[in-house]
Amino acid sequence: MPHHPALKPGRVAVVTGAALGIGRASALALARLGMRLVLADRDEVWLAKVRDEVAAVSQGGAASVRAVTVDVADRAAVERLRDVALGEFGEVALLMNNAAARGGGGPLENADGWRRLIEVNLMGVLHGVQVFAPPMIAQGAPGAIVNTGSKQGITTPPGDTAYNVSKAGVKVLTEGLAHVLRNTPGCQVTAHLLIPGHTFVGVAAATGAAKPPGAWRADQVVSFMLERLAAGDFYILCPDNDVDRGLDCRRMQWAIDDIIENRPALSRWHPDYAEAFAAFVAEGRSDDPPPAGRGPR
Repeated sequence: MPHHPALKPGRVAVVTGAALGIGRASALALARLGMRLVLADRDEVWLAKVRDEVAAVSQGGAASVRAVTVDVADRAAVERLRDVALGEFGEVALLMNNAAARGGGGPLENADGWRRLIEVNLMGVLHGVQVFAPPMIAQGAPGAIVNTGSKQGITTPPGDTAYNVSKAGVKVLTEGLAHVLRNTPGCQVTAHLLIPGHTFVGVAAATGAAKPPGAWRADQVVSFMLERLAAGDFYILCPDNDVDRGLDCRRMQWAIDDIIENRPALSRWHPDYAEAFAAFVAEGRSDDPPPAGRGPR
């Protein structure tokens, strides 16, 4: 399978949130491609485990892997992570801003939870972008920055509004980054927004708990991500076992049409619009969804 030009044997990938889930699966997949890895996470215990797992599949063994305990909400800690990557390996080809937290809450509650969520999920990504992008651009070689977003940052369902806000911010930040990179003379670094579907992650997945039938495994998300990176996709919109691309597109189209049609906010969950939404989805299910392919650059 062809890969994004940054993903070459011997080149260096930095992955935050690497201890579990999509971060761990990404680290293992990239190591199998022959890349050297700098792994970052707050959890020292799980980070040490994934460091050993990655070393076991790396062509260069333990010498090809570094593990750094990092809270991405702390810009100085992210700067130290950059210094380790450049100091130990001399470059960064791929940055995956994947670290994230949950548990923020609704708009009228849990101010401290909101603050922590925004600090990790949004400011952590911003720190990664601002700290790593300049030296990656200056390298004059192919590179990629992948920020992990969420469908909840696009359709913004009721519930954990803080999480939705943080991931909506990641979407907008990554779109702005892509625009700046493609308009920077000589820049060979591309930006990409990873939008996972329902994915079985966390300690439960790592300790062998039963996967929900509708969820994808983290390695399935990573395999899809690598395929779409190779195709040049910016929006890496992942399906799962319950929701295909066609349904995702209808849900997202309905969400943006709330503005265009001047409907109530979050009308998908409004009882007066339940039938209209169901009919809208049914109408689109017979259509061929647009291919996940390379768009205009």
